[in-house]
Amino acid sequence: MIVIGSDHTGIELKKKIISYLTNKGIEVKDVTDFEDQSGDDYPDIAYIICKNVKKENCLGIAICGTGIGISIACNKVNGIRAAVCTDEYMAKMTRQDNDANVLCLGGRTNITNVFGVVDEFLNTKFAGQRHKRRVDKITELEKSQKEGVEYGNSL
Repeated sequence: MIVIGSDHTGIELKKKIISYLTNKGIEVKDVTDFEDQSGDDYPDIAYIICKNVKKENCLGIAICGTGIGISIACNKVNGIRAAVCTDEYMAKMTRQDNDANVLCLGGRTNITNVFGVVDEFLNTKFAGQRHKRRVDKITELEKSQKEGVEYGNSL
């Protein structure tokens, strides 16, 4: 399952991605399934998406105007590693090296091959090995902030 959501600036892109994924037989959970999102705020949408990604232990797609604001908000949620990707290489590398679990896209941007970006993100596996050590450090940094302790005492 893929969790997807958007603010008002991403409704059209979200619909296209949902159609694309469901036509491929992929289950999609739209957590912002309403037409008039003019009063929404991307931090609220980011939280809804991330809460569901964690609950379902799956990947997510978050869309705002540029992808930047929603990615910042997503990355404030413990256990989420969100990345804005504008091409297939970025999507592949954020999954392979960073074990990102939320793809952030811009509804007002011109990504030439958005379906290619989505496919790379969904089909690339985390490489582990030396990258796991780095992702573990991200988790340690996140935990240190939550617990109010100094990160990286060995630095």
